[in-house]
Amino acid sequence: MGSFYEECLQKLKKTEGDGWRMITIDGVVGVGKTTLMDIMVNELGYTPFEEPVVNNPILDKFYYDRERYSFPLQVFFLNERFKHIKNASELDRAILDRSIYGDVIFAKMLKDNSEMSEEEFHIYLDLFENMIEHCQPPALMIYLEISTEEAIKRINKRGRSYEMDTENAYWERLNKEYRAYFDAYQASPVLKINVDNLDFENNPEDREYVISLIKKELQTLNL
Repeated sequence: MGSFYEECLQKLKKTEGDGWRMITIDGVVGVGKTTLMDIMVNELGYTPFEEPVVNNPILDKFYYDRERYSFPLQVFFLNERFKHIKNASELDRAILDRSIYGDVIFAKMLKDNSEMSEEEFHIYLDLFENMIEHCQPPALMIYLEISTEEAIKRINKRGRSYEMDTENAYWERLNKEYRAYFDAYQASPVLKINVDNLDFENNPEDREYVISLIKKELQTLNL
């Protein structure tokens, strides 16, 4: 019996074909996913699909009352990410700021912390599994790895009140779940980049370094 994440990814791993020609950037909150996506759009010509946090009617409420809003928030994200990935699948050079593949990370953490009921979690999993059967792996998964301490610094610098008011233990648990997920993820090639000491938003040398890693991986994959 594999891990929970391995089992969740089985349906994606069994999909026939070479996968969709899209890139997914993933990592914990504050790691720089949107920033890197914007850089790749500008420098490499990809079409962006940004994580649905803007005009999200539930997100800020969730951070102040997770038990009340965990299930509707996860269903909202799952539905929006499924829309994104369907639209991205029709393009040759799409890039997603997080996507449906790792959505289950948040739901599992909420269930484990008793902030989502077992009944809600199983309903969510049914939805996730139904949707993931219609998805193919990305051409490349970019995982931005970061320490919890550095992620919290960046969250505070970003200044979203509902994130800054969230206890550090939540971010610690989230980072732990992300590491476990990517230890199990084998559905597509993964480029892992530790960004603890990188500022690719403001430092041109760091930006060039990260882009060079991505270009090299894309060349290896003939993308």
